[in-house]
Amino acid sequence: MLAYILNLATLICINAVLALTLNFIMGYAGIFSMAHAIFFGLGAYTAAYVAMHLSVSIFLTIPIAMCVCALVSLVLALPALRVRGEYFVAASLGLQVIGVTVFSEWKSFTGGIGGVIGIPPASVFGFDVIDPAQFLLLAFVSLIVVATIITILSRSSFGRNLQAIRDSESAAYAMGKNVAVIKTLSVVISSALSAIAGALYAFYNGFINVESFTLDTSVLLMAMVIIGGTGTLMGPLAGAVILMALPSVFSYMWFLPQTEIGAIQQIAYGIAMVLLMIFRPGGLIGSSGKQAKS
Repeated sequence: MLAYILNLATLICINAVLALTLNFIMGYAGIFSMAHAIFFGLGAYTAAYVAMHLSVSIFLTIPIAMCVCALVSLVLALPALRVRGEYFVAASLGLQVIGVTVFSEWKSFTGGIGGVIGIPPASVFGFDVIDPAQFLLLAFVSLIVVATIITILSRSSFGRNLQAIRDSESAAYAMGKNVAVIKTLSVVISSALSAIAGALYAFYNGFINVESFTLDTSVLLMAMVIIGGTGTLMGPLAGAVILMALPSVFSYMWFLPQTEIGAIQQIAYGIAMVLLMIFRPGGLIGSSGKQAKS
């Protein structure tokens, strides 16, 4: 039972990092991306490659993974951010499909469908993090670091510029804001921070493959943010806890067909999002109106 709780808590921390980083562009900049799982995967694959061929130290693997994600997001964001609203959602969906295809077909780097196996344990100051409790501590500290960075950024002038763009891009233009640069930088920061979750995931499992970085993952992350509350700090955290714990709740419902638990979960996520958008569009933590500030 203890091992199960430690595993669940670790996965909640990793997904909370992803939800926070997605909320940084969704909640504060109003950029709805369906490709967040791609940067999660890119961070995981990069960290795995560095760990297996260069160093297992998190102080090397994570920064390299962050740099790779930042560079790739910069290349992808520049053309995609030329469009607005639902057009960007469609563009990001295309990026998600392309990314999954690359992960599946670039066998020399990703291992294809078979994935990457034999990823060594992470090392912190020369000590291998093998014990589940120790890894949970590492994941929790990483979550605190990411939450602190996002809090500082959201309360800075940069964060206020993002919220201005979210509320009215035309008004931000009229105020002399360089909207394209600000939006691009927000996507780069979000993608780079998501690499932290990717690296942790690779080290924790010791194995990764493309199935962890599909559109389903991107939709799940978006559900965490929307259900918890966009534009808030605690909202994505609450969403991550709820949606990661929900499968455990369903598994204990003996009257449900166990072979259909996955489908039932997806239905429950969809119903929850629809009801929240109707009755509480700000999410569980956010206000019932527009996005609340953290």
